Parts: sequence; structure tokens; C-alpha cells
Amino acid sequence: MDDQLPILQVVVPLLGALLAALFRRGPLAWLIAVAASWASLAIAGRLLFLVLHDGPISYAIGGWAPEIGIEYRVDLVAALFLLLVTSISAVIVAIAPRSVANEIPRGRIAWFYVMYLMCLTGLLGIAITGDAFNAFVFLEVSSLSSYALIAFGKDRRALLSAYQYLIMGTIGATFYVIGVGLIYSQTGTLNLGLISERIADVESTRSILVALAFIVVGISLKLALFPLHLWLPNAYAYAPSIATIFLAATATKVAVYLLVRYLYSVFGADFVFGELPVTSILIALSIAAMFGASTIAIFQSNIKRMLAYSSVGQIGYITLGLALATNTGLTGGLVHTFNHALIKGAAFAAIAAIVYRTGKVRLEDLAGIGRQMPLTMAAFVVAGFGLIGVPGTVGFVSKWYLVSASVEQGWWWLGFLIVGSSLLALLYVGRVVEVAFFRPPQGSVAAARDGPPEMVIGAWLLAAAVVYFGLVPDLTAGLASDAATILLGQGL
Repeated sequence: MDDQLPILQVVVPLLGALLAALFRRGPLAWLIAVAASWASLAIAGRLLFLVLHDGPISYAIGGWAPEIGIEYRVDLVAALFLLLVTSISAVIVAIAPRSVANEIPRGRIAWFYVMYLMCLTGLLGIAITGDAFNAFVFLEVSSLSSYALIAFGKDRRALLSAYQYLIMGTIGATFYVIGVGLIYSQTGTLNLGLISERIADVESTRSILVALAFIVVGISLKLALFPLHLWLPNAYAYAPSIATIFLAATATKVAVYLLVRYLYSVFGADFVFGELPVTSILIALSIAAMFGASTIAIFQSNIKRMLAYSSVGQIGYITLGLALATNTGLTGGLVHTFNHALIKGAAFAAIAAIVYRTGKVRLEDLAGIGRQMPLTMAAFVVAGFGLIGVPGTVGFVSKWYLVSASVEQGWWWLGFLIVGSSLLALLYVGRVVEVAFFRPPQGSVAAARDGPPEMVIGAWLLAAAVVYFGLVPDLTAGLASDAATILLGQGL
């Protein structure tokens, strides 16, 4: 059975989506989604175990050699992202039923879970495939299902948001596939491992340089790297709450994986960061995200849009770590990918419970919500501490690595900017805390109570992880450091 785990990682959620579409009953579709998500988590956990003990796993689809067929390849980096996506998905789908039933018409509930599983299939496929064009296929599978998930929102603006995302996503996918075509024309293969071996002979050609530019821009659109983030705030704000949690915690993280894979494994860190001005460009864009998006978040009146702009800012920390191209910096970027998934998962899960009880997302309408829903808001506050980088949370671990990497490079100014940008997170998280706990409840908020047990438990499970991995970072930071060592070609 272990030999078939790579293909089962993709087939299980895909089969779940097919079954949910055939039965078309909300409760049964949810049970199928739960079973598929937790089975996917078990598979990802087993793959990580096998990789740690036996090394990378290669799976040739149909028995064809990688030169002419599609290879699924699981190394430590891929295994970590597979575990991240499946673990978040398993928690989210477990807390979904009441929120989905509250926000989505009864006749569409089964289709919501179909799209959820299709999106999960696409995200896992991106992380596990070793083929450049197959990654494009899975990128489109995840994107198309994401558009549908967003469009399920009750607000009519959800349709416009989905359409904006479709336009931006199509542009990003077009850029990506053009870049892949240029690489194929120069190397004669679509296998990422073979490309990395052959590209050294042609890396100085104009076609390869243009391919790198197209691929980075295309993935950056999917990643919502500032200023290519315009689709993200509305998508998060108007999508159903469960869809928002899922996309915020997983979709952009898999885009990070794809970017890391190309910059470090395919083109190579020495070429990308040593011979090209990629470091300067990425650092400039990352700083712009850290300060620009976080500043915009401070002035948002919709709490979901506030967290959306916060996500754009936090993506800046991730890309900053990638741009530093050192073991410490890359470790910081990778571990913040994991940490931010936990933080945003907890924050949006708390917001989902609030929406379920009150139907409100505007900050001024949530005065006193912390007094009426103390357990729910406490989970949000813990997540907020993680965004700020308070010691004892995962956010502190990430920023410690990034500051350390900056100091190692002799860039003290960059370390100060990282700390300074964290103060902006303090301002927008502080706004929520002030409204929630220091104002008297009014209107429907006065009659609210803590969310359903499964939603509160889900939010607290993620919030507890924010604290646990902040206090005991050896596992996450250690695995991220090992992954960074592999990506930098230094071995273990």
C-alpha cells in the first residue's frame, strides 16, 4: 500500500468529490468530505514518515519513465506542504456543517463540498507533482473550484469577487504556462527534476530568462504578492466563511511552494539570487507588502477584509525569507508559511462562529462581542498575538528567524523594518480588541452567545497550535530548516 500512497493522495479527494456529486445530499456530501479529508491527512502523515526514514519517493504514473511520462515526487519540502494542506483541511471540514448550512442555500450545499474536495485535489496535486505542465493542470483545478467556492457567498458581491479572481487567475495561469512552454523549448522536457539538470546549459539564454520572469509573475498573481493582490480582499470578504478559512490557510501557501520549487529546485538559488537582481526586487515588494497592506488593514471596517489585507502583509514576510536566500532566511520563510496558515485558520474560524451567531462582519456592529462570545474571541486574540509576533506564539518564531537572517547579512535596517511592521499588526488587532471588549454590546450582539461547540473547538485547536508551536518550535522550525538545507543544495 505504501507504494501507492502518492497517487492515493490525489485520488482520494478526487473520488470523494465524484461521490458527493453523485449523491447530491448535503449531510452525506459532508460525511464524504470528512472521510476524504481525514484519509488525505493520514496519507500525508505516512508520506512524511516514509520520506524522513527512506528519503524522497518517486512514483511514475502508468509506469512511464519521467522523461516521457508524469512523475509524482515527494521529498521533504513536498511532504511538509502536503501535511500542512491536509491537516488544515481536516480541521476545517469538521467544523463546516452549521456554517455552510447557515450561509449556503440547501440545494447547493452538496455542490459546495464537491468544490471543496476538488480544490483540495488541485492543491495536493500541485504539491506532489514533479511535472511542470501537470502542475498547471492542478493549478487550474484548484483555481476553478476556488472561483466556485467564492461565488457561493450570500452577498451578490461574491459573484463579482469570483469574477475578479477568475480574471486575475487566468492571467496568472497564462503567464505560468507561457513560461513552461519556453522552458520546454530549451530543455525538451517537462519533468522538473530533468529541467533542473539540463537548465544549466541554457540558463543564460534569453528564453530562459523570459521564462523565469513569466513563471514568477504568474505564480505571484496566485500568491497575491503585493501589488498583484487586488483579487484577494474581496474574495476573502464575500466568500462563505468556511471557504475563506480554507483559501486563506492553504491556497496561497501552495503557491508559495510552487514559487520555492522553481526558484530553488528548478532554476537554482545560485543563478536566481546570485546572477539576477531577484533578491532586490523581492525584498522591495516584500517590504511594500509588510507596510502597505498592513496600513490598509488598519482602516478597514469589514473584519474579513481587514484579515485579508493582513494576509497580503504576512505574505510579505514569507517572500522576504525566500529573497534572503540563506538557510536562516529560507527557514524563516518556510516556517512562516506553516505558522501563518495556523494563525489565519484560527482567526477566520473565530470569525465564522461570529458570523454564524450574529451575521455581522462590520467592526462597528461587533461592539461588545468579546463579552458575549468570550471563548470565540479569545481564540481570535491568540491568533492576533501570532500576527503581531508576541513571544510564545508562532509569529515570534518566524520573525526571529527573519530578523536573524537580516542581521547575518549585515542588514540591520531590514531587521528594524521587520519589527516596525509588526507594530502595524498591533494597531489593527488592537482595533478589534478595543471594539470587542471595551464597548458595550448593542443590537443583535447583546443576545449572542459563543458559537457552536465544534466551531469553538476548531478555532481553539488552531489557536492552541499557534501557542504550542510558538513555545516548542523544534518540530516545525527543525523540519523547515532541513527543507531549506535541501533547497539550497547543501544536503542534510
